[in-house]
Amino acid sequence: MIRRIAMLSVHTCPLAALGGKETGGMNVYVRDLSRELGRRDIYVDVFTRLQKPALPKVSEALGRRCRTIHLPAGPKTPYDKNLVFDHLPEFVEGVKRFAQEKGIAYDLIHSHYWLSGWVARELRKSWGAPIIQMFHTLGRLKNTVAQSQEEMEMARRIEVETEIMAFVDRIVAATAMEKAQMTQLYGADPAKIAVIPCGVDLSLFRPIPTDEARERLDICERKHMVLFVGRIERLKGIDTLLEAMAIVVRDFPNWQEEICVCIVGGDTSEDSAVLDKEMERLQDLRAELGIADLVTFLGAQAQDALPDHYSAADVVVMPSYYESFGMVALEAMACGTPVIASQVGGLSFTVQDGITGFLVPGRDPPALAEKITLLLKDQALRNKLGAQGIEWAHQHSWARIADQVISLYSDLVS
Repeated sequence: MIRRIAMLSVHTCPLAALGGKETGGMNVYVRDLSRELGRRDIYVDVFTRLQKPALPKVSEALGRRCRTIHLPAGPKTPYDKNLVFDHLPEFVEGVKRFAQEKGIAYDLIHSHYWLSGWVARELRKSWGAPIIQMFHTLGRLKNTVAQSQEEMEMARRIEVETEIMAFVDRIVAATAMEKAQMTQLYGADPAKIAVIPCGVDLSLFRPIPTDEARERLDICERKHMVLFVGRIERLKGIDTLLEAMAIVVRDFPNWQEEICVCIVGGDTSEDSAVLDKEMERLQDLRAELGIADLVTFLGAQAQDALPDHYSAADVVVMPSYYESFGMVALEAMACGTPVIASQVGGLSFTVQDGITGFLVPGRDPPALAEKITLLLKDQALRNKLGAQGIEWAHQHSWARIADQVISLYSDLVS
């Protein structure tokens, strides 16, 4: 019987605000899965790197039976995740010391991202506990869509990812495509890989009347709202969305009064030159395209505010170059909002083309613009896709996903 899990999320904390440089779907996954496991009488300790000296070492904000433990690993500030690797031995010692002081023995280790996988191996040397690994993104895949040398993942990451796939006991892939990518690009043993999709919190993400949501947010009094939610980085394809909107407005003579585009993401508190550079690039592009008045950057938003944003929107757009799953799409669909997404990676599975939204070729502004225009002009179609999206999202409740994860845990421990 599974009683205690050591959940590893080294480089990003599940309690952090979403939309920052290193906060996104993985944070949501670790947080919501841990909460659901806690509801099943499983004790979960989430170990993460201390990024602010004022944070408590132990937080119980995730709920009963769930603790978040902040441990030092290099500077106690936001830090380049690639450089965090050099401080992982310090993190390992912190985890071992915590377990020893509390007299805890964990049934298994569930690690997330490649940095956590490296830590898991070191912990297994002392604990003997089996390891389940989830990568969330893969270095080799990100390199296939990188547009500059600075966007390329370090060779060390790919080397460590390859090692992790060889030594862990089980791997969780969010889609069948991700499983195939691991076997083809890394030589992973397919027998080790279980395909378990990501989940969505249906108690939080639910339909809200559009007028009510917009009034609460006090945004976009115009007729139509196009929404993007995610990190502000090139990989998310926000430039493709802006270029598409410059095409869309041609079909709306009074677009200044009819349409607004809201970009949720970006953490202005982060001292990140890369983030600032990307935000500056997008703002310049917005002006160059002549749609400065159309597009508003709202910054990072609290998780409990996102249902209002999704419900306020006519359509949510995910023009990403790469996504392993696309949890934003699932959240939007749970709120009854259709999604237009690039036909890449996990989005090809998360969004059902013509049923819950539309899939379009990546980096293709005209194709994206065509579908945005179609949905903005056809309320009946929006309503139909939105209703079907709700049905699809309900198949991905965390209760259902946790059932599959616990089954995997049990098979491994037994």
